[in-house]
Amino acid sequence: MAMNKQEHAQWSSSFGFVLAAVGSAVGLGNIWKFPYMVGESGGSAFVIAYLFCIALVGFPILVAEWLIGRRGQKNPVNTFADVAASEGKSRSWGIVGASGILGGFLILSFYSVIGGWALNYITKIASGEFAGQDGDAVGATFDAMLASAGTLTIWHTVFMVLTAIIVGMGVTGGIEKTAKVLMPLLGLILFVIVGYNVMNGGFGEAVAYLFAPDLSKLTADVMLAALGHAFFTLSIGMGIMIAYGSYLGREVNLLKTARTVVILDTVIALAAGLAIFPIIFSNGLDPASGPGLIFVSLPIAFGSMGAGTIIGTLFFLLITFAAITSSISLLEPTVEFLEERTSMSRTVSTIVASIVIWLLGIAALLSFNLWADFTIMGNGVFDALDKLTSKFILPLTGLAAIIFLGWQMDQRSIQQELGLSNGTWTLWQIISKFVAPIAVVIVFVTTLMD
Repeated sequence: MAMNKQEHAQWSSSFGFVLAAVGSAVGLGNIWKFPYMVGESGGSAFVIAYLFCIALVGFPILVAEWLIGRRGQKNPVNTFADVAASEGKSRSWGIVGASGILGGFLILSFYSVIGGWALNYITKIASGEFAGQDGDAVGATFDAMLASAGTLTIWHTVFMVLTAIIVGMGVTGGIEKTAKVLMPLLGLILFVIVGYNVMNGGFGEAVAYLFAPDLSKLTADVMLAALGHAFFTLSIGMGIMIAYGSYLGREVNLLKTARTVVILDTVIALAAGLAIFPIIFSNGLDPASGPGLIFVSLPIAFGSMGAGTIIGTLFFLLITFAAITSSISLLEPTVEFLEERTSMSRTVSTIVASIVIWLLGIAALLSFNLWADFTIMGNGVFDALDKLTSKFILPLTGLAAIIFLGWQMDQRSIQQELGLSNGTWTLWQIISKFVAPIAVVIVFVTTLMD
């Protein structure tokens, strides 16, 4: 098979890489899932637990995947195999890279469906469709969208085409350039919505809800929910950060860069809460309304508030931008693998991967309508893909990556590469060898028992 047909791509700058990595991390998990998890899990209690967990689990695994990717300078499969061989270990470690690629591949198939929902809602909000509608009418609109296989297919297709075009343009010309445009726009839209909320009620209540400590709600379930989300929000366990790390030069300080990405990812997630909850509270809606918070509760508010059409359109643009910056990262590991392991060019690799993912996405969206009665172990295709990846592939891949770094690689070379003093190095080893792996195992076992 054709290998290394051309020199491996590199990020053009550390700034571009940071924006791409933040773009991958900042997706629907931040703008959609984080706010409703806060609502369901005790407000500030969840935020406190999340911040604690992301520092002890998300951060070290993110650094591990970047470091392994930079050492290998290839797709995740070859990276793990080559790095393992250089450490005198079995090349079978390449299975970990394959698992990550598979995870990202499967996630994108249903992630693209949700991205299509966001695109569809831009048009609905902008046209004033929700103006003056009550909860039943807005809920009926959402249900009607899910019931229409044709509507879901159209928007899923549009979203996948946008994703494929960007990835097909390359690492610097597509992914990095898109991140440099969309991430500042995402930040600007968040700033505008939060600014609107400061002047239009509900903001103080939202701040208290997110930040006023209420340790009475800090239960074991909240800790586990926070631990699971901290693990998944940084795009680890999906092959993404290994692939992104493979485009990194040796001059990039991994710890400082990871710290920047974690901080920005967390700030944006909290800002999303300040963009959403003031609107929820000022309109008397339920902050614990689950996944429907974005697609049902907020449209009710947008339909009744002043400047609702403008703010609502901006909000769903925000959702879409976040979804696209993540979707391109989900597609990249598969494209990198096909490009390096076959005779296909990047363009052809992108087209082939996107078509297969698109087809799987069709199966996922049909589970809401025509295939509603078809189940896999009691789950529709959409839910089955979600559970397979979130409960099995992602935690096991992330666990394997941190174990590989902490227990299989030469520790002296890692200390030198990370630039850690002896005291800090001891703390790093405690976290990477014991705390992070044990935490992931706890999440994995607990979710299996649900």
